[in-house]
Amino acid sequence: MTLTFVNSGGRAVGSGTIAFGTHVVDALGTDWATRRSTTPLPAPIAAGARSARTWTVCVDAWRVPLGMHVETRDVSVRWE
Repeated sequence: MTLTFVNSGGRAVGSGTIAFGTHVVDALGTDWATRRSTTPLPAPIAAGARSARTWTVCVDAWRVPLGMHVETRDVSVRWE
């Protein structure tokens, strides 16, 4: 998953946390489970700057039954 962060504020962002919600979905689109994971924000991000970063979001194979797949649907950021 690749995200681009844009700091449109007037001062640098020094730290923060990104939370991913990865869903286990069956062939009909029914959401069976959500696995949450977090990682540090790629900081610092200077005022007016952009920062792009790519993450691999993984789910243990035993959590994804045959015929199901995973989708990362939710992403939230907490800036500090």
